[in-house]
Amino acid sequence: MTFLDPGIWTGSVFDGGWTAARAGDAPVVEPATGNELGRAGVAGPEDVAASAARARREQRAWAATPYEERAALLRRAGRLFEEHAQEIQDWIVRESGGVPGKAAFETHVAAQECYEAAALASQPLGELLPTARRRLSFARRVPVGVVGVIAPFNFPLILGIRSVAPALALGNAVVVKPDQRTAVCGGYAVARVFEEAGLPAGLLHVLPGGADTGRALVADPGIPVISFTGSTAAGRAVGELAARSLKRVHLELGGNSALVVFDDADLEPAVSAGAWASFFHQGQICMTSGRHLVHEAVAGEYVERLAARAADLAVGDPATGPVALGPLIDAGQRDRVHRLVTQSVSAGARLAAGGTYEGLFYRPTVLAEVPVDAPAYAEEVFGPVAPVTTFGSLEEAAALAAGSEYGLSLGILTRDVMKGLALADLVPTGIVHINDQTVDDEAVAPFGGLGASGTGARFGGSGANAAAFTETQWVTMQGDIARYPF
Repeated sequence: MTFLDPGIWTGSVFDGGWTAARAGDAPVVEPATGNELGRAGVAGPEDVAASAARARREQRAWAATPYEERAALLRRAGRLFEEHAQEIQDWIVRESGGVPGKAAFETHVAAQECYEAAALASQPLGELLPTARRRLSFARRVPVGVVGVIAPFNFPLILGIRSVAPALALGNAVVVKPDQRTAVCGGYAVARVFEEAGLPAGLLHVLPGGADTGRALVADPGIPVISFTGSTAAGRAVGELAARSLKRVHLELGGNSALVVFDDADLEPAVSAGAWASFFHQGQICMTSGRHLVHEAVAGEYVERLAARAADLAVGDPATGPVALGPLIDAGQRDRVHRLVTQSVSAGARLAAGGTYEGLFYRPTVLAEVPVDAPAYAEEVFGPVAPVTTFGSLEEAAALAAGSEYGLSLGILTRDVMKGLALADLVPTGIVHINDQTVDDEAVAPFGGLGASGTGARFGGSGANAAAFTETQWVTMQGDIARYPF
């Protein structure tokens, strides 16, 4: 039996063991072919309630476990991601439509998230505070208890493990709802790793499901913190529901990131960066460059080169041969992408490349001379589309880059790095890359966006993770009971 053999997880949820899902099962579909790869369990609200209750019971003993033991378990989990990388990657390719290089990146980052979390377990827990009285006063970080994690389909492994690993390292239990479309690579793979690593039963629960499962997770009174990654519309709904019970919510949402190309940039690497930023994983990334802002002096040549690059990229089934782009996740997403492209052409954009599809395979698309009110410019496309518009000055570039409700990532390409930094000062955004494109992530870096892109840097780095998955508690100690006037 292999590590992710369907005989282990078919029709199941993971609650410390493999249990039949109360809401039945659903097909695991390969987007590239439409073939059924297995039957995943569908968790219902009753599964959520049962898992939350058990997680609460088991969490106290885990929080009391010495940090060396928690750290050692996270290191074992990291090694298991490396040992079983190829099998997990195969599922990422077939279930999410990612190319093999993208799948390898996911397993690499998953292992790194576990190793970084292992180090987090031994970080200082607080600080000694000054006090005007004869006593010891300090602030300490304590586990929140149970963390609910809702992860999306696009980078299903990374976007789940980046919350699961640090939450466990800090002494919490975790209930995860992976997207039903990527239940195996985004959920069962994580369950199997921690099961094999020896995590005590009941501390990690993996419940694939749909919107009703997510609502039950957010509403459960025993889950005080929610970590959500997904669309802005869904994130607003999660935040609203969580606010009714005053829960803390960490939201990493959509984006419409700008890639700014100044006239002094070297165009060959600039075009390469632009193509990667918009076409990698079919544009199904929150950090994708959704707006190419190119100086008017070089815009014509940039579009010509980018369109030629798009036309040369191979699109097809990533499980059967070397391709640059695989399929979109489903027909609904394909139809939305095509609608935004055709509406933008009708609004005045020029189709320089792409704009066609076969099945779920959408050709990388370049739109030139795009009006700023065109749908593909103004909205998050989440597809392989590169809308290009022009600017004439740094101030105009700043106004265009900042002219979006989103604020996730900003790429700036220029030989004058101080000019790049000056532009970055004018654009509200959570991430800035000078002389790089917008799509980047590392386990050690704080990650998060502003505005409609989320609630700030809540993932990555010891400070962000500690703030996300612990509560700060003020404690004082003195030898005798204080005396008061009455």
